[in-house]
Amino acid sequence: MAAVRRSFVMVFLICLGCSAQSVSPDVAKRIEREVRSYYSVPSSVDITLSDLKPSEFPSYDALTITLQGSSKKLTYDFLLAKDNKQLIRITKLDLTTDPYAAVMKKIDLTGRPTRGNKDAKVVVVNFDDFECPFCSRMHATLFPEILKEYGDKVLFVYKDYPIQEIHPWATRAAVDANCLAAQSNDAYWDFADYIHAHQHDVSVEKDQAAAVDRLVLEQGQQHHLDAEKLQSCIKAQNEDAIKKSEHEGDSVGVNATPTMFINGQELDGALPIGEVRAALDNALLQAGVTPPAHPDEKTPVPAPSPTSGTAPAAPAPGK
Repeated sequence: MAAVRRSFVMVFLICLGCSAQSVSPDVAKRIEREVRSYYSVPSSVDITLSDLKPSEFPSYDALTITLQGSSKKLTYDFLLAKDNKQLIRITKLDLTTDPYAAVMKKIDLTGRPTRGNKDAKVVVVNFDDFECPFCSRMHATLFPEILKEYGDKVLFVYKDYPIQEIHPWATRAAVDANCLAAQSNDAYWDFADYIHAHQHDVSVEKDQAAAVDRLVLEQGQQHHLDAEKLQSCIKAQNEDAIKKSEHEGDSVGVNATPTMFINGQELDGALPIGEVRAALDNALLQAGVTPPAHPDEKTPVPAPSPTSGTAPAAPAPGK
């Protein structure tokens, strides 16, 4: 019996050796140099390699490469040829799931201020920074123009993603805006409209935090909010909700602002209005909703029939 156990242990150890082998130092060095060169990885980012494991391709082993920076950690799957002469980046696409729906599931919209149709089949989530000049341009495109065209068919929601390293008062503005949102949806959006249009006025202030607080309190007065409750919220400067929103943004690939998701489809930067319209129209068509007529269009694009096997193609922007 003891001999059987010893045999089992030996087989187990052999299997472990087959399923997980370390990359030799020489090959690891070559891989690191190649990865840094090809992907322009800075020297401040550490590169580590996992043990090799069997892959579904006979001539290759599976290898995970980890990039670790000061604040982020990213992992990528590769295939390493058994003769150590080729490294292949692999990407698997799971056709059994909807990638856009998966993105939306990671974003919590509970309690967020909204604009547009609360029952809309298309939801626009914009990760925003109140001090970001590109966010200001995107905000001016969305409101009032896009809201005017799509407000009865689309729901608009902002999530906080202040980049504190380059925007010193952005987090303060996000916290204060949420204090308004706790009492009034309209007060939040009026502040968002104002602050995006007057970023420079705040930035030139000697005490930017005080300037933001003052603007928020003025909004509170205009909307007849509970002043004591608002002041208490501003004084507390609780950043928990902001950090949670930033974490959600990180989880769906946000690394700059503005980053917008239309039913899960990502759009980056301050885009021209034509590109925003095209993305919204496409999302509406996929949801079975007729897009609105645009200023340069005579008739709206028809929505696909529920019984039709194919949807009509969306028109090119500007046509």
